[in-house]
Formats: sequence, C-alpha cells, structure tokens
Amino acid sequence: MLIRAAELDFGARIADLRITSGRITELAAHLSPQAGETVIDAGGCTLLPSLHDHHIHLYATAAAVASVRCGPPECADAAALAAALRRRDAELATGEWLRGVGFHDAVMAESGLVLDRVWLDQVLPQRPARIQHRSGRLWLLNTAALRQLDVDPETAGDDPLERVDGRATGRLYDADAWLRARLPAQRPSLAALSRQLWVLGVTALTDTSHDNDAESFRAFGAAQARGELLQDVCVMGGVGLDSVCDTECGGRQLRRGAYKVHLHDHALPDFDGLCAQIRQAHAAGRNVAFHCVSRVDLTFALAALQAAGSRDGDRIEHASVAPPELVAQIAALGLTVVTQPLLVTERGDVYLREVAAEDQPWLYRLRAWLDAGVPLAASSDAPYGAPDPWAAMAAAMARRTRAGHVLGSAEALSAQQAVQGWLGRAETPGLPRRVAVGAPADLCLMAQPWAALADSIAAGTARPQRTFQRGFEAPL
Repeated sequence: MLIRAAELDFGARIADLRITSGRITELAAHLSPQAGETVIDAGGCTLLPSLHDHHIHLYATAAAVASVRCGPPECADAAALAAALRRRDAELATGEWLRGVGFHDAVMAESGLVLDRVWLDQVLPQRPARIQHRSGRLWLLNTAALRQLDVDPETAGDDPLERVDGRATGRLYDADAWLRARLPAQRPSLAALSRQLWVLGVTALTDTSHDNDAESFRAFGAAQARGELLQDVCVMGGVGLDSVCDTECGGRQLRRGAYKVHLHDHALPDFDGLCAQIRQAHAAGRNVAFHCVSRVDLTFALAALQAAGSRDGDRIEHASVAPPELVAQIAALGLTVVTQPLLVTERGDVYLREVAAEDQPWLYRLRAWLDAGVPLAASSDAPYGAPDPWAAMAAAMARRTRAGHVLGSAEALSAQQAVQGWLGRAETPGLPRRVAVGAPADLCLMAQPWAALADSIAAGTARPQRTFQRGFEAPL
C-alpha cells in the first residue's frame, strides 16, 4: 500500500509512505507506485498513529451499552430515575434482569431519599434489578434480585451484603466476584463496542480491571479469534495473570499487563504485605499499577513504591488528586500517570460541589505532569467515562464542566499534547508513537490538515476518515 501526500508530525511535513507486510517500509517526499499496489491519496490531510485507550473496562463497557443510565445528565433527580427504570422494566422479558449504571448520590439528594432496597422495591417490585454506583465499587439490589441470588434479605446470612439490624439494605460493596459467580455466566459481546472504537481510530486497548485472571485473558483471546474484538489488547489484573504469556489471536496481539492494585482509602491494605506484592510482581516481570482517586490513596501508593522499589513502567491510574508534593514524588520515582481528561467535563460540576476546596486545584491534572517530566497517557475509564478519545482531547484543551465552569485552567493542553496522550504503546503509554519507517502501520487518516484539525479537536468534532491496523482496514 502507498499513501501519498500525507501530512505528518502535526503539520511539520508532507510525505508519501509505503506499507509492506504491516509495517511502514519507506517514507519520502515522493514515492512511485509499484505494480498492483493500492494507492491512497491523503490530499495533504493529517496522518496520525492510531489511538490506544490506556484504561478501559471492556466487558463492563459492553454491558453498560444495554444498561439504564442512572445518573446525570440522563437522570437528574429521583423522579427521572424512577421513570427511566420503569421504562426499561416495560421493555424487558419476564424474569430478565434490569441493569443500571452511573448512579450518583446527587440524584436522590434534592428529594432527601436514599437509593436502597426499599426504594427500588417501590419502583420495581417484581423485576430483579441491580444498579451500579458510578464509582464502580457499589451495587444496589432490590428484593427480587436478592431472592434470585438465594439471599434472604430479612435475616443475617453468609454473604457480603450490607445489613442494618440484620436486614439487607441492598447495598453490596466491593464484591463483584461474589455477584458475578451468582449471575448467569455469559459475557456480553464486544463486537459493537469494538467497532465503535475502531471508527474512532482506536486500534489498541488496555483493560485495567483489577480482577482479571487467566480465564479473562483467554476470553479476550477468544473474542479476538472470533473477529469480535478488533483491537490489540493488554490485560492488567491480579496474580492469576502470572501464568499467561503474550500471544496473538486472530491476527491481534494479546499481552499480559501490569499487576493492578485497587486502593480504597477507607480500607487500605497491610503496608508490608503490599510491599511484598510489589516485589513479587516485579520478580514475575510485571509492572504495578495503582488505582488512586484520593490524596490518601496516592500518598499510600507512593510510600509503598518508595519502600519496595519502583521500576520503569510502574503506573498511577487516575491520580485524581495530586498536590505539588505528590507530583514531585511521582517524578522522582519515575512513574507513569494514566488519567482521564473527559471526567472534568462529565463530573466536574459534582467535583466542585463535593471535593474539598483545598483539593480542587489538583484535580485530574494534565500540564503539571508534563512540566514535571512525568510520562502522561490519556484514557476513558469506560464505562465510568465515555469511550470517545476525541471528546477527551477536547476536554483536555478546555477543562470546562457541563455547566461551563473552568476547572484548573493551568492544566489545559494544546491540541498536539491532547492527541499525544493517546499515542503511546501498551508498554510505554506515556511515550507517543510517530509515523516512521519500521513502525507498525497502525494509523488514522484524518479529514483535514493539522492547522484545521487542531480547531476541530478543540471543538470536539474531529473524527478519522480511515483507520488502519498493520496496514489493514477492518470490514465493518
């Protein structure tokens, strides 16, 4: 394949490039077509490396597509939530579970109500229902759901459900594995999500679910082999991944990723035990990745990495609250930060109401990492954020909430910096790839030259016109 007159390196030059056996083999001001070679005329439009979402939960995102959105902006109050749940109830077959996602306490706050089993029973007395809090840590279940799970809600039982005076509230914290083991054992199809991401220029993904294991790894590989999952995938998770090896399935790469540590500041793990886990992961040839959404989480993670030792490729996920002294520690430890620029748009108004004033300047920082020399990568955290990298780039440039408030204007990025957050490889997410000889032909051909494209990115309207993975386009 020959691509002619492509603008490269963010407007620095225009060149022709040849792709052979999935790699870029020639790059010059002018290349002559070979016999039988496919020729694509870029017409001076920008050619970028394809995108990598460095923090996503694939099966949860696929499931969320068929779920009721239970938080703002779709459901702003309790009445809107009740109406949305009843609408979906009417659409489902008898006995089918109703699943909701994205609930936030602000939905119920104005009415003074609490989302629990009692409220859900009033809205859905017959339909088994489970609703996930937007944090991903809490499920809320009604009585019909508990009975489907063989739980007696009126008496104490051997289960992880929250109880008050022996009665189940319907709240289930940090017990996804327990719930999954009792639900119908069928993973949702990734086909629609994978194709949606491909159209957006995403050819590689890092699934960061902390409970991924060898079975999860095999499931991703099987989806690739079936042609259901078009992207290369790097799989983070627990020690259950220590036994798997990088492989190729259906022409797509499947890699073992970092050991994921999911911290909660109200229930931090034993410090010495955590240090031992870090050393064990490093000894197994794996990096570690810490989920840190509070100042306490981040402080604890950095102390553990300081004590146990860090290595190139160790990551901080989210780094939601990062005051200057912790930014300096991260830089000194040589860590990479993987954050989610779009959350400022999607959740910024809630942050302004609920996050302590002294922490608001340090929320979801961007430019501060680059200024400190910290490798920075971007991601969606879908389903907890929208899986749209171009919307995230616009958010990184604007730092504006849905209500129009600017949150941390000093953290705003240029269009080029916003794009580069999505260009890293799985093993080096903070190091942007370039269109260069020898590189895999994983590419996005845009519809505009860079000068116009930068404006489209800022406006949130940029989209690739063609996406290539090792020189091939997916048959969508």
